[in-house]
Amino acid sequence: MRKKHDWLRETYQKSLEKMPERPVAHRTLSDIAPEPLYTPEDIGVLDPEYEEKRGYPGEYPYTRGVYGSMYRSKLWTMRMFAGFGTAEQTNERFKKLLKAGQTGLSVAFDLPTLMGYDSDHPLSKGEVGKCGVAVSSLADMEILFEGINLEEVTTSMTINSPANAIWAMYLAVAKKKGYDWKKLGGTIQNDILKEFIAQKEFIFPPEPSVKLVIDTFEWGPKNVPKWNFISVSGYHIREAGSTAVQELAWTLADGFEYVEAALKRGLDIDEFAPRISFFFDVHNDFFEEIAKFRAARRIWAKEMRHRYGAKNPQSWMLRTHAQTAGVSLTAQQPLNNIARVAIQALAAVLGGTNSLHTDAYDEALALPTEESATIALRTQQIIAYESGVTHTIDPLAGSYYVEWLTDEMERQAMAIIEEIRRMGGVVRAIEEGYFLRELAEASYRYQQEVERKERIIVGVNAFTDEIPLKVPIQLVDPEVERVQAERLARVRRERDLKRVEEALAGLRRAAVEGQNTMPHFVECALAYCTLGEMMDVLREVYGTYQEPAYV
Repeated sequence: MRKKHDWLRETYQKSLEKMPERPVAHRTLSDIAPEPLYTPEDIGVLDPEYEEKRGYPGEYPYTRGVYGSMYRSKLWTMRMFAGFGTAEQTNERFKKLLKAGQTGLSVAFDLPTLMGYDSDHPLSKGEVGKCGVAVSSLADMEILFEGINLEEVTTSMTINSPANAIWAMYLAVAKKKGYDWKKLGGTIQNDILKEFIAQKEFIFPPEPSVKLVIDTFEWGPKNVPKWNFISVSGYHIREAGSTAVQELAWTLADGFEYVEAALKRGLDIDEFAPRISFFFDVHNDFFEEIAKFRAARRIWAKEMRHRYGAKNPQSWMLRTHAQTAGVSLTAQQPLNNIARVAIQALAAVLGGTNSLHTDAYDEALALPTEESATIALRTQQIIAYESGVTHTIDPLAGSYYVEWLTDEMERQAMAIIEEIRRMGGVVRAIEEGYFLRELAEASYRYQQEVERKERIIVGVNAFTDEIPLKVPIQLVDPEVERVQAERLARVRRERDLKRVEEALAGLRRAAVEGQNTMPHFVECALAYCTLGEMMDVLREVYGTYQEPAYV
């Protein structure tokens, strides 16, 4: 078995050359100085499976973390999800969060934007700016990031069906401001498969929808090499009612489906795979969530290396964002949610997440207020700077329970992945209603357990004495619709109509001929084509998808 001092010399020190240890006291309150890592040899135990199953941080199979020094050198990115009302309002919230110590931006879009409609479309009425920021053209995106240096902050954007168009608008902002695309960092969610599985914010049928995703796989590494052009998302699967094992298995199955689609196009796996990222939910079962992250990294590494033949170690690394479980928050006794979020955030950190969003305690009632969002951010900061969990890497490794549970979740998840493969892949499983049936069964079973009080939800089915509390409610001003309509009218009035027509014609031609659409989306964005105009072109070419009724 390889010795720890070899890892310290070969991997840890190399990691420190890139990112030195943070200048904080890596010592307990009793002035005990933990080492960066602990292994079986530290307690005189022989573990013949250690290198195969656990290994070392920054090394295959990455069970213990994807980077050699992990939080000893760099904390996870604290990326609070934010977006409501107009671009001006969200820009103001972004700046306040950055001032409060947030280290990355995460954009929530409203429902019309998520569904590819302009703010003044009849179907948008009543929804503009409600669950996120309204973005209908480059004009909105310019305001959204006004006064923010895009080369200095990483930005995550939670958008799927219109992901290509929204990403193009962001890149157009950067281009107009003179930023170098090669220096931009961030993530576009762009995971359409989980929309068909869980969230249901799809526009086009599965096949052309996946084609649009693979366009970003092909175009992204050459043009925006530091950008993660997909965040394969288990979060929404879990929020729809899946178990942790199902979330783990289905998310990775989606990831493998994208890899196979990219390989069919003839792309080099070691060119696109390092920019694939992931996004997981973090629920209340503390140890199960920790084991989920560890198992996810191991499964991805094994499959990418041995099944798909990736040679670059960065292609084996599963880098992930995490978010505490919105579905676990209760409207009853909402301050209890602060404790839930703290437990979930700690699980994400002990599981080795690379980025984290913590929900605000009032999200079961309304959009977070500035105060509640700050409390959620402070929760991460207390874990980071006061709990001591960052002193040593993967501190729960070696726990009999955590290691057994990691192995068991890997075993069960792989069984589900193989079942999906036997069905012909994720798209075929979607068409056959597999995910819908499994989600319905899992969520019904959980609800029955809650109603029978086999699972206790504090303040909901036990300890229900109501504590008098007035929670401030963040409401979106109806004036948002008027402001957006006026801005859209001004954009349409002032833009170069000939350039608009030519850009949309180019996008239509690319879609019809099966070309890569990304260059045309960028040109459309720069021409101030609206989101609805771009999506309408693709609706004409690809058609729209209506989910069938399953029995």
